[in-house]
Amino acid sequence: MKRALVPARLRRAVRGWFDSRYISLADHRQDIRDALWEVRTLGREVTALRAEVDRLRGQVAKAGVGQERAERWDDAHRLARETAVALDGVLQNEVLLWQAVERLPGGVPPTGMTSAGTAPASLEPSSGSVA
Repeated sequence: MKRALVPARLRRAVRGWFDSRYISLADHRQDIRDALWEVRTLGREVTALRAEVDRLRGQVAKAGVGQERAERWDDAHRLARETAVALDGVLQNEVLLWQAVERLPGGVPPTGMTSAGTAPASLEPSSGSVA
């Protein structure tokens, strides 16, 4: 390898160009150390998470679904269905009520209204009036 005399200005310019484009060897080594440390840390975290997953799987296998719990779930499901059907009926009746109110001229109750407040037979729900 031969050496040549290079003016200091040119040498500084070339070194500045190399320094701006390339990382120094010491910085590169430090980056490798940091990456290795990060990989080891992540490895420990993965190991801890695997142990946690195994522990939770063991709990699930031991717990199982008992007969009493299954009956409670079935009962809750049945009650939810019955509630939904009842609420649907209430909403349908409300629609029928508002349709009957809208048919009244000027909001005056019909002449056939009884003292007990029951509607006359003409306001009974028909099969085609449900929205």
